[in-house]
Amino acid sequence: MLKRAIWLLQVVVLYGFTWLVALLPEESADHLGTQVGLLMRRVLVGRRRIAEENIAASLASMRQQPNWGGGDATAEELARQVFCNIGRSLVESCRLYHGRGDDLIDRIEVLGMEHYQAARAMGKGLIFLTGHCGNWELSALAFARLFDAPITVVARRQNNPYLNRMVERMRIHYDNRVIYKDNAMKNIMAVIRKNGVIGLLVDQAVFPQEGCLIEFLGRKAWASRAPVFLARKTGVPVLPAFIHREGTRHVIELSPAVTFSGDPSDVGWQADVQQYSHAIEQCITAHPTEWYWVHRRWKRTEQV
Repeated sequence: MLKRAIWLLQVVVLYGFTWLVALLPEESADHLGTQVGLLMRRVLVGRRRIAEENIAASLASMRQQPNWGGGDATAEELARQVFCNIGRSLVESCRLYHGRGDDLIDRIEVLGMEHYQAARAMGKGLIFLTGHCGNWELSALAFARLFDAPITVVARRQNNPYLNRMVERMRIHYDNRVIYKDNAMKNIMAVIRKNGVIGLLVDQAVFPQEGCLIEFLGRKAWASRAPVFLARKTGVPVLPAFIHREGTRHVIELSPAVTFSGDPSDVGWQADVQQYSHAIEQCITAHPTEWYWVHRRWKRTEQV
């Protein structure tokens, strides 16, 4: 009973915050988002430390890439901007929840639409492969309007059931459908077989039995086999798609479908997982302040 009361209180407070944010003019909301991010940076000391350590360990590798977009900034400076982006994205999502994000969606530019059209023309469904870059929630919620089709996203069920319903309500409003990670593969296959569109976030650490050990931003990391498995099983095209900020607007960049070898050996699986992971690396090195560095991406590799 106490837990249920705490869950309910959390949602009431969160709903009140989102409602207040939605009432603000857009310019004020953007400033508030930056301040919220800086407050999170100050309060969430552990997460700040993770972000700074992750960036510092990856900086040398990223600076060697031709598309590096971080200039001469230090790990601490980049991490600060990471939190600013998280705060801005949080405030934008609050406005979207209350139907106040139309102008935000209208200003999104899509690059590489021809790759989407080519993939859809295959008639085998489609997987949008993306990561926790930019305002990834916005890219999913804007999908139906931008591409004139619904998208099914794979998400983790919230521990708080009231919060889960709140998030579901927002997704349904924007013509999103949700597959939860329990029994996800069967439901994903069903959507693909109906020529549907799946959104997969595959840039976080997985357990060794779920993935392959690859090189990611210069270090060993476990990455999911799921996109490769689905492509081999169904022939579905896997299209990298990432969102980033440019001033007050957002840009979604689509790349050509990833080409997998199909080699069934362990080496083949590893090569194919490395192939799609490279697309995520490219996004991060181009926009290093917009990735979710606060996650322990390189865990479980100490003994490998």
